[in-house]
Amino acid sequence: MAPLLPPEPSTHLETTAALQARKIRFELNRVVLPMGVEGTYGIIRHPGASLAVPVLDDGRVVILRQYRFAVERRILEFPAGTLEAGEDPLGSMQRELGEEAGYGAARWDSLGLMLPCPGYSDELIHLFLARELSALSERPAADDDEDLEVLLLEPAALDAALASGDEALDGKSVTAWFRARQVLGLG
Repeated sequence: MAPLLPPEPSTHLETTAALQARKIRFELNRVVLPMGVEGTYGIIRHPGASLAVPVLDDGRVVILRQYRFAVERRILEFPAGTLEAGEDPLGSMQRELGEEAGYGAARWDSLGLMLPCPGYSDELIHLFLARELSALSERPAADDDEDLEVLLLEPAALDAALASGDEALDGKSVTAWFRARQVLGLG
């Protein structure tokens, strides 16, 4: 995957307000954009995240149906997690795959980077394809607020679920699946 284009920083004039909430920080900043326009813009500062598309040796895909309070429903999404301070994206994903899905992987391929909400957040998600999976004999403790179900789907069934409109969609997972399909030779 090609790297993202280099940043074109705005000129930061001042932060007029900020609110820290768990792993993210909301700021109101006065800036001058590269084109010369000055304004006040809200931004969510995010430490970054990792996501994996885990694929079993038989071709089935490991995906989660997870409750998300912000949208008040369960959605299909791949295992993912926010980076801890100083944590490597791959190391984070290896930890999250075990905690959320109960698997380890011997083979990891990068699927590139994704900017999920660039209109209001600086979050950058590192996408991976995880293969040569093995079920963990002892699953690590997950976060207390995680309410999820592990599903094993054939690629065609996942495609059908995403295309049907009957499942709530998670953008980072749709992007990662699109890229994984290319690497896996699924079109």
